[in-house]
Amino acid sequence: MSLMPRRKSGPPVTGVDKNAFSYRAFRDLKLNKYIYVMLVPVIAYYVVFLYGPMYGLQIAFKDYSAGAGMWNSPWVGFKHFESFFESYYFWRLLRNTVLLSLYELVFAFPASIILALLLNELRSNRFKRMVQTVTYMPHFISIVVISGMLVDFLSRDGLINNVIAMFGFERTAFLGEAGWFRSIYISSNIWQSVGWGSIIYLSAMSSIDPSLYEAARVDGANRWKQTLHVTIPGIMPTIVILLILQIGSFMTVGTEKILLLYNPTTYETADVIGTFLYRKGILEADYSYSAAVGLFNSVINFALLVLANAASKKSGNNLW
Repeated sequence: MSLMPRRKSGPPVTGVDKNAFSYRAFRDLKLNKYIYVMLVPVIAYYVVFLYGPMYGLQIAFKDYSAGAGMWNSPWVGFKHFESFFESYYFWRLLRNTVLLSLYELVFAFPASIILALLLNELRSNRFKRMVQTVTYMPHFISIVVISGMLVDFLSRDGLINNVIAMFGFERTAFLGEAGWFRSIYISSNIWQSVGWGSIIYLSAMSSIDPSLYEAARVDGANRWKQTLHVTIPGIMPTIVILLILQIGSFMTVGTEKILLLYNPTTYETADVIGTFLYRKGILEADYSYSAAVGLFNSVINFALLVLANAASKKSGNNLW
């Protein structure tokens, strides 16, 4: 005779018990109520400042007039988009935006990884903390102050030109020449963000299993081989996630900093979509046209984010 209890006869389970799911959800809400309360301001921020204003995107397809209001302004379809695509500024804005973003992706993004790898190899904790402090500090300086420093240092009678003149070379108006703008912008971004960006990678390195390094040393791997085959693969998921996020904001260049540094003589290499939106939307009050340009920019960013995430699925480190 079998000692196993018989299963009671009854209808087979064909789906999820909705009552049990509701109970678990209510129980989780009750147990973690304070965590959900802390989440409310974050959700409110996104709803009020990001998702709520999206209803105003309709003015990109209207000839908006403040007197007529948003709902009573006449529809014009894709008129503003066509006007932007056919304008003289389109290719210049697109070229400058793509190039600045590409340079930042190629030079600024790896800089934080390289610094983190170098700091990870330091054995003197005192020297390591000093280097971290020095490289972190620029992150806490306001963009306005950073831009003011650049203007002062790079002016004709500034520090950089004084040093150049000491060696017998001619003084150069760096911020007055279009050819210098991209180099100044990218190099100053690296200086300002390299230390702060390395924090995430240092944190990821601290979670790597030390036994992997021991196994690599037993196999005869030197420090370079350990970095190449243990450290970098260990932080690769973090690198991929941050790279996807970087690509997702590819068309969003640092507008505030460019506004503080550029001038009409450097528009040829410095004028990007963000600065053009500022002039059109704020200074010229052409709201419909600027909304159309901003929508185009956001759609491109979203498409790049989706494509980057789809490409990263092969490595198993995608966002969703």
